[in-house]
Amino acid sequence: MKAHDGMYIDGAWRPAASGETIDVVNPADEQVIGHVPAGSAEDIDTAVRAARAALPGWAATPPAERAASLGALRDALVARKDEIAETVTAELGSPLAFSQAVHASVPIAVADSYAELAATHAFEEKVGNSVVYQEPIGVVGAITPWNYPLHQIVAKVAPALAAGCTVVLKPAEDTPLTAQLFAEAVDEAGIPAGVFNLVTGRGPVAGQALAEHPGVDLVSFTGSTAVGRQIGATAGAAIKKVALELGGKSANVILPSADLAKAVNVGVANVMSNSGQTCSAWTRMLVHHDQYDEAVRLAATAAAKYGDRIGPVVNAKQYARVRSYIEKGVAEGARLVAGGLERPSPQGYFIAPTVFADVTPGMTIAQEEIFGPVLSVLRYDDEDDAARIANGTVYGLAGAVWAGEEAEAVAFARRLETGQVDINGGRFNPRAPFGGYKQSGVGRELGAHGLSEYLQTKSLQF
Repeated sequence: MKAHDGMYIDGAWRPAASGETIDVVNPADEQVIGHVPAGSAEDIDTAVRAARAALPGWAATPPAERAASLGALRDALVARKDEIAETVTAELGSPLAFSQAVHASVPIAVADSYAELAATHAFEEKVGNSVVYQEPIGVVGAITPWNYPLHQIVAKVAPALAAGCTVVLKPAEDTPLTAQLFAEAVDEAGIPAGVFNLVTGRGPVAGQALAEHPGVDLVSFTGSTAVGRQIGATAGAAIKKVALELGGKSANVILPSADLAKAVNVGVANVMSNSGQTCSAWTRMLVHHDQYDEAVRLAATAAAKYGDRIGPVVNAKQYARVRSYIEKGVAEGARLVAGGLERPSPQGYFIAPTVFADVTPGMTIAQEEIFGPVLSVLRYDDEDDAARIANGTVYGLAGAVWAGEEAEAVAFARRLETGQVDINGGRFNPRAPFGGYKQSGVGRELGAHGLSEYLQTKSLQF
């Protein structure tokens, strides 16, 4: 795991405009494990110019050739999957088994799906007396978060390249080593110079410069709703397309006919995995009042079993933020039944798996995204009440419904104002569209829907 002291621009590692660097810290022991360049507006400009210069050639490359390049990129990621998992564990802190099973494997599946889609997608169709072409939107500015560092990169870069776009990536400053590994894989895959470019740097400097750059045609951002609002405003002022994947406060609705123990145990696991740092995590568990006490008991028991098996949160700021939400939950009258403020470890940014009972819909912990291993359990009276509570936040990213009969769960899921719903523990599908309603975002990622974000249409009439 060697950090590069340059940026990957126009097919080569080259020094940054300034000598400034960013420390990369292991959140499990708070030790500095590397340094990467702190990119500036000048570096972003160099990268965007390289992407613009490479655009005509890449856009004109036949889809079958782009598909072959994406296949080579997938193979390069497969060859490095152990190194990817170790790097994510070092800079994000997730347990190695989780890094191998999710952080390394899911992006490979996504890259594979776009290698196939690039070859099979209909980039032109006949509509009456017209031929409609789908053409690349141009240069993509991709700004990715730290919580799933490689997955978020691949979910933007792979469809952009499949579409014929070129890319400038600004990854999160907490997890830049994974992004450098990805750039090495791009290089090994033989993707032409300038098609993919990497600038490491801080959000307010490099990220802002990328969002504002007049040479960028689409900004794709994953992160907080607050920053997404800024980027959306910047892009809107420039009449530039934007794709935003933002926050969530997803509801896990357990209907009375469900297998309660399974629904609660899977629900707790969903919130605790990746230390709760998942935008789509089911952080609100909704249970019928007749089953509420039993559900709380099951959730507290399940959370206690996690103990030290979850990693730390990513950094000191996140650690303080999550703790402040736990304090707020107690202050507003929620009942702590697992976890809390006691430190599980003398060093590292560890937070105990935490469960709150007696949470009411208006409480801060039931409305705001905490982004830590904190579950709120809420009561409901009937299905109408459950739907009202589930839909009663500004977010609409994901959710879950459990019922004895699939049809009953589906009927309730159709009432949810949210982009994804898992039915009775349905598995993640890397080809299904991912994205939100309301303030959870604009646009979709993954699969054919994700590919279409990077395309624009042209119709020829005959």
